[in-house]
Amino acid sequence: MSKLYFYYAAMNAGKTTTLLQSSYNYNERGMDTLLYIPAFDDRGGVCTLKSRVGLTSKAIPFNENFDFFNDIQNRKKQNLKCILIDEAQFLSKSQVENLCKVVDELRYPVLTYGLRTDFLGETFEGSKYLLAWAEELIEIKTICHCGSKAIMNARIDENGRPVHHGNQIEIGGNDRYISLCRKHYKEGNTGYNKTGLKAANS
Repeated sequence: MSKLYFYYAAMNAGKTTTLLQSSYNYNERGMDTLLYIPAFDDRGGVCTLKSRVGLTSKAIPFNENFDFFNDIQNRKKQNLKCILIDEAQFLSKSQVENLCKVVDELRYPVLTYGLRTDFLGETFEGSKYLLAWAEELIEIKTICHCGSKAIMNARIDENGRPVHHGNQIEIGGNDRYISLCRKHYKEGNTGYNKTGLKAANS
């Protein structure tokens, strides 16, 4: 039975790596996949999905008006077995509904990967409805600089200080965001000092 999956995590937990590994597992067995990425995310290059460990794959860009159901129907191949979507927090409510339709009517499993919350601790629109409507919710775990489980995403400036203002959507990696436990997120303790990243003792 096909399902909608939401793999969620804090920043830098390996979501894209996990997605690419899942796609590889299908491809290795002779099964085709479709990979999607937000059109504005060009960190790995145009129409390219790239993980922090260096894995890459071509991907189909989507914007806020993109219709997944129609696109997947038009690209339908005899051996298409799975749909994978990176940065799924940027989906709209209607696009999550659209993906439910892909699962229910086209009978493809849809694997989505993304953040649960933004740098202010608020849910993204896409994450909100994936958490509500996905049959399977899977957490990909990562750790804070103190060694505790990280569940929050802090946006930081060039000196490693937390930023509490700005647009919800701002693409960045290790230089702009850091994963923290709730305690250190609330304290504003990013683990940085004048010499760079340093684990806190508290």
